[in-house]
Amino acid sequence: KDLRVDTYRATGAGGQHINTTDSAVRITHLPTNIVVACQNQRSQHQNRAVAMQVLRSRLYELEIEKRRAETVELEANKQDISFGSQIRNYVLAPYRLVKDARTKLERGDVDAVLAGDIDDFIKQYLLSRRAA
Repeated sequence: KDLRVDTYRATGAGGQHINTTDSAVRITHLPTNIVVACQNQRSQHQNRAVAMQVLRSRLYELEIEKRRAETVELEANKQDISFGSQIRNYVLAPYRLVKDARTKLERGDVDAVLAGDIDDFIKQYLLSRRAA
């Protein structure tokens, strides 16, 4: 497993019982090196259950933070969606024209472009990227 469980004698007040039993529990999650110790309860089983609960919550928080960081990174990589950042302009009235804003390529056959014939635009864009 990914856990190392250590038992030891608890410290503090509690009389003779606390000094003679290994009731404290320390759980280490080896992949993340998170350590949780519990000695609040009277028995080792109760301390182990409490320590596992605390460890689960810490791992859950770690996973949430990791996903939040991934989301922030994805959001940072998005391009701005605003006026003027479009790739192609489609003019359907009063005349019919499709113009690629990146390469300045224009086509008058709007119906073919709307049907998916955009190979000319892709080729021109790839050529302009290679030249740059």
